[in-house]
Amino acid sequence: MNAEPIKTFHQNNYQQLCYQLSKQDVDFAEVIQNYGYPPFWSRANAFESLVHIILEQQVSLASALSALNKLKERIQEVTPARVLMLTDEELRACYFSRQKTAYTKYLAEAILNRQLDLAELANLPDDEVRSRLTALKGIGNWTVDIYLLMVLHRTDIFPIGDLAIINAFKRLKQLSASTSQSQLLAFAETWRPYRSIAAMLLWHFYLSSTALKNKG
Repeated sequence: MNAEPIKTFHQNNYQQLCYQLSKQDVDFAEVIQNYGYPPFWSRANAFESLVHIILEQQVSLASALSALNKLKERIQEVTPARVLMLTDEELRACYFSRQKTAYTKYLAEAILNRQLDLAELANLPDDEVRSRLTALKGIGNWTVDIYLLMVLHRTDIFPIGDLAIINAFKRLKQLSASTSQSQLLAFAETWRPYRSIAAMLLWHFYLSSTALKNKG
């Protein structure tokens, strides 16, 4: 029996999938009506992208980008070999915490010693990608979700560990602040097999409505 084909979204079908989801969920239709289609957020399947996602763990997007840009100033091209040439102190001077310094170096070593092959991950099912990445120190489910969604563009990923998504979900659906993650996940089942598209719409709603509120 043949394995089920890996399902991905791309620039050519992205807006169509957003529209399709908006036809079954009136709140998403309202998001598109008020703020337009969400951007096609995408990152290359490269070491730099995974470092960027590690930097984004539990901090603001701006803080993570600042650290990544500082690192790029220092070594120009973010490669495993170049990162491993830096001391812990040099990485901390690039705004890397002690933990993220360790995680980034561990990832660099895993790629250099061929324990991890990013190109190979693109051809593996979601569960296998998750299994291989979470075997590495410092990479948990949220990091894998963002990698599967923004790098590999898998269609049915829902990053329930993402605070912006949780807040947007509760606001959009007018749910109680005490609504649990398991209740949110149960509701998100209605968006299968395009939960990744739902996540993009929720991020778009969160960022657009927050920007509007701050402007006002």
